[in-house]
Amino acid sequence: MALAPAMQRAWLRRGPLACLLWPLSLVFGALAAVRRAAYGIGLLPRGGVSVPMVVVGNVVAGGAGKTPVVIALVEHLRLRGLKAGVISRGHGRRAKGCREVKADSRAGEVGDEPLLIARSASAPVFVATRRLQAAQALLAAYPATQVIVSDDGLQHYQMQRDLEICIFDERGVGNGWLLPAGPLREFWPRPVDLVLRSGAAAAIAGFDVRRHLAAQAVRADGKHIDLAALRARPMAAVAAIARPERFFAMLRERGLQPARTVGLPDHDAFDAMPPGLDGIELVCTEKDAVKLWALRPDAWAVPLQVEIDPAFWSAFDRLLDAKLSSRHGLQTS
Repeated sequence: MALAPAMQRAWLRRGPLACLLWPLSLVFGALAAVRRAAYGIGLLPRGGVSVPMVVVGNVVAGGAGKTPVVIALVEHLRLRGLKAGVISRGHGRRAKGCREVKADSRAGEVGDEPLLIARSASAPVFVATRRLQAAQALLAAYPATQVIVSDDGLQHYQMQRDLEICIFDERGVGNGWLLPAGPLREFWPRPVDLVLRSGAAAAIAGFDVRRHLAAQAVRADGKHIDLAALRARPMAAVAAIARPERFFAMLRERGLQPARTVGLPDHDAFDAMPPGLDGIELVCTEKDAVKLWALRPDAWAVPLQVEIDPAFWSAFDRLLDAKLSSRHGLQTS
């Protein structure tokens, strides 16, 4: 979701703009509550699949760092010997229907985040507007799958889920109001199984997750370079994510000083390069690289890495094992 900087600032406090929009948030909250209740009591149909469904989402509008956590979950499950798959709506894609995401798929057809997951995680990835359809297609193609991880979908009540993981970044809950007066998609607190929060959101009970840029950047041809080697080079930084300024700040924390920064709307298609970037070295996010490399294969993509509190993994395994055992016995390969 692309958010205007003015609105993002307004959502951090209960100032004049937020107060002006507050009556609309009451309407939004009432509609959201009715919708959730309708699914809860069966007025609207829900569907599930035969394996545990783990939903990784957030209640705050804008990116909260879900995709790196999804990749970490898939890797954790792989190390446990469990076969995992990933589903997503594929935000920003132009193609319709349900399809599998391959490493050589086009971002415009499957979405940038699913494509990044497919290239980073050893797991099948499917996208569809209805995530349940994606889950069913994944299981039909890969019947040995034991766990499905949904990238986003906390508010997709049509899909039954076994575990919910809610992620907060340093914004926390902002001013605590619902859209459009605040950043919340639904009331918080609300029941979830596990919460991951950044250190700056320590007021929210949960497990710590730390995000940092990798020590090396990578090009389309697979060549790597230490970030330290880029410090003395003139460069521009490009980011088409929910909050581009956070990526730029992380570059500066690593000692890089881009001569120019270009923030674009989240999931921008990169149909053309922004003007004024010809002939200058580029640094971008790993998510943007899956699209930008078609135009600038020389751009350096800097992966975002996460470190998650070990206690989270113990809690996650305990909850997941109970779901696996209740279905068909806990088995690993």
